Amino acid sequence: MVLSSLIAPATKILDKFIPDADTKNKLAHDLATMADKHAQEALMAQLAINKEEAKGNWFQSSWRPLCGYVCVISLAINYMISPICAGFNIIIPQADMTVMMPLLLGMLGIAGMRSVDKFNKTDSKK
Repeated sequence: MVLSSLIAPATKILDKFIPDADTKNKLAHDLATMADKHAQEALMAQLAINKEEAKGNWFQSSWRPLCGYVCVISLAINYMISPICAGFNIIIPQADMTVMMPLLLGMLGIAGMRSVDKFNKTDSKK
């Protein structure tokens, strides 16, 4: 973060211009906590956006599952339908899975952690 990289040089400048140690320490503390406050505000803003997204209509709230469906359909075409059709001399072009596999595996990883939560009875959706 840009703000974090500016804090150390700014606190060194305080030594040159502010002779009072208490004032200098207070300003240094304020500068040091500024990055944390900014990061927390950005996170809270993103959480508010996510909450509003979930309230939308079917199309707005289901874009994540739709991404999963597209990945699964592409996976089925590439590894099931295309090879079977090739046996009947029907050539179906295959999709480039180098983009879709990380997305699918990431989504499955998140689903896997949800299953672990349910198994350990730490499920938050009760």
